[in-house]
Amino acid sequence: MNGFPLLTVLWALPAAAALLILALPQALRTIAREAALIVSVLVLVIAVVLAVNFDPGGERFQFVENHTWIKYFGTGYILGLDGIALALVVLTAALTPLLLIAGWHDADKSAGKGPQTYVALILAIEGMVLLSLSALDILLFYVFFEAMLVPMYFLIGGFGGEHRSRAAVKFLLYNLLGGLVMLAGVVGVYVATSNSNAFANGTFDFRQIADAITSGKFTIAPAAATAMFAAFMFAFAVKAPLWPLHRWLPDAAVQATPASAVLMMAVMDKVGTFGMLRYCLPLFPGAAQEFRTAIIALAVISIVYGAIVAIGQTDVMRLIAYTSISHFGFIILGIFAMTSQGQSGSALYMVNHGISTAALFLIAGFLVSRRGTRLINAYGGVQKVAPVLAGTFLIAGLATLSLPGLASFISEFLVLIGTFTRFPVFAVIAAAGLVLSAIYILWLYQRVMTGPVKHGNERLTDLRPRELLVIVPLIAALIALGVYPKIALNVINPAVEHTLTGIGVHDPVPTLRAGGPR
Repeated sequence: MNGFPLLTVLWALPAAAALLILALPQALRTIAREAALIVSVLVLVIAVVLAVNFDPGGERFQFVENHTWIKYFGTGYILGLDGIALALVVLTAALTPLLLIAGWHDADKSAGKGPQTYVALILAIEGMVLLSLSALDILLFYVFFEAMLVPMYFLIGGFGGEHRSRAAVKFLLYNLLGGLVMLAGVVGVYVATSNSNAFANGTFDFRQIADAITSGKFTIAPAAATAMFAAFMFAFAVKAPLWPLHRWLPDAAVQATPASAVLMMAVMDKVGTFGMLRYCLPLFPGAAQEFRTAIIALAVISIVYGAIVAIGQTDVMRLIAYTSISHFGFIILGIFAMTSQGQSGSALYMVNHGISTAALFLIAGFLVSRRGTRLINAYGGVQKVAPVLAGTFLIAGLATLSLPGLASFISEFLVLIGTFTRFPVFAVIAAAGLVLSAIYILWLYQRVMTGPVKHGNERLTDLRPRELLVIVPLIAALIALGVYPKIALNVINPAVEHTLTGIGVHDPVPTLRAGGPR
């Protein structure tokens, strides 16, 4: 791209726009929503340009920008994208304008808070997520990994439901605790590089550290590596979230506006699973392999626990929130199976989960805004009065339960296949999540959409043009990635191969048993 700093423009554009929108004079605040939407579309255009110009067969990290930040601490402003980061960048850039449209009137319901604050917070989160995904300096990543908590706290606490303050504080405390623990690991990495002959000085440059570990020039003492791995993993497991560190998610998702909840679950929380792939495995390969069985066990518990608890919910939004805990379990399972199929499936799952959760949660949000209640037993017969809403909800639900032909199927299939080659027992237990997901989605659809029209539902209206503008692209993406996942896997697979090669792990070699078929 002739040295043009596209990655800087990618994250700085929404961040700067957020500040400008907050500073709008009273007379111009009515255009805040339109201005934010235009900026988000421009960010999407930049993301598309990056995707078009990305070479899957080229260097691992592309569009690299490297400038000194704090020379004394060996930290730099270093940006770059591999295939996994690119896929998540495109997801983030594509979802943000849809969420702005979906939440167009959300700020109107909050007395004393103008729409400029609401849209500015969304743009601020978008910018911080995009910078976190493209950062190649560990300290730079950490700063924005933590900073994105602040605007999300205000989105939940300022524009959420009746118990929003409690949910926002719970969200912040859980994630701040994870970040503080991770800070100890970040400092540990710097100290370890400072004491090594592999580097002239201490450094936070991820590329240098990972390459030195791969080549054997730099090693961290096993006890120290285990402690640092635990610090990084704890923070990412809270963000993801992984059982039993998940308790903040259902409350935050239910109390936030639907658009804010999707921004949190489909975009921001992906930084946690991305961090596991980007940092936990390459920086601490020995510790990651030592503890992968325990982490896989927790991932499988998340899958089954999230699905079972979802079945028992009476609140439609809380039910969908618990399904995300189950889906994040699949993502983490594939990452720590440490096979090419598993990790490719996990990276693709991050994208597919973002799309399917956005569709399901937003449609449910549109329904709740019409009826005024989240209780499942208040609904019934919705498909008779709002057939388009019911139909799109069914497609999004079928994608969530990984129906073949829809986006989530291939990613979940790859995760299970990749896990089965190393951990067949865990793969079989995780597969039970497929059955449980069919129960909670189909039962939810039956109770809400089918049967006679319950009193209070007869006046429900179908999806409006603005809502269709949000949902139709999501449904189209679910179908397109279900039919042709290669468009995403082409850029994801090389990055996965780099990760596995860097940590010295290879796929199991198939064996033939004596006396088998000839």
